[in-house]
Amino acid sequence: METNDRRTTARRTTVLVTVLMVVAVALVVSLVSRPSQEEAKRPAPAASATSTGEASPSGSPAAESGPLTSAARRAPDDPLAIGRTDAPVTMVVYSDYRCPFCAKFGRDTEPKLVERYVDKGTLRIEWRDFPIFGEQSINAAKAARAAGAQGKYKEFAAALFGAAPDRGHPDLTPAVLRKFAEQAGVPDLDRFAKDMAGGAFDEAIEKDMLEGNALGVPSTPAFLINGQPLLGAQPMEEFTAMIDKAAAGG
Repeated sequence: METNDRRTTARRTTVLVTVLMVVAVALVVSLVSRPSQEEAKRPAPAASATSTGEASPSGSPAAESGPLTSAARRAPDDPLAIGRTDAPVTMVVYSDYRCPFCAKFGRDTEPKLVERYVDKGTLRIEWRDFPIFGEQSINAAKAARAAGAQGKYKEFAAALFGAAPDRGHPDLTPAVLRKFAEQAGVPDLDRFAKDMAGGAFDEAIEKDMLEGNALGVPSTPAFLINGQPLLGAQPMEEFTAMIDKAAAGG
């Protein structure tokens, strides 16, 4: 039975790696075909009524008007999300745990956004796995979800990002990930290790990867603030400007 489980997990990991390769190819194509800076400055066409839904009062979730608003899930039991499900602004974050810029956002900007907006009910943040830096990135995504299954997702991500180098990609072996789980206060480390090594989260990670690829996410970190894209570990001012505008119904 154990041998069969290992074979099943191995097959699922192979599928995830294959999807990762497809995403990587798509990213290369996206970067090659990315519009010039002059084209990027042109205003985007207004989203159609079919993509934004019916008009609603400013500040309500249905008031989201960006072209990619459908990415927000607002699932009440989502362990990879914080903030009220009816918050007027949602920010979907596509990230990789081995991405130094994702770590920079997690360390420098995210805590300020939580204090300024999430804690006050204005913003909901939903994280998506977009592992583009190899199999260790996939394993780290599985580890984070394993921590989340025990109510320690944010603590685990904070521990991991807090130790990340400013440049390059950290070596996230299963042993290292287990240490981060211990640091994050995950109560059952044996269960964590078993969940991390198993295939229970493969489908959810693959769903996030395919979603990001379908939306044209070119790199990590990438953000959708009420459907409006923002790329890279931008300064705090960039986030506050977009969030304030979205909260005001803009």
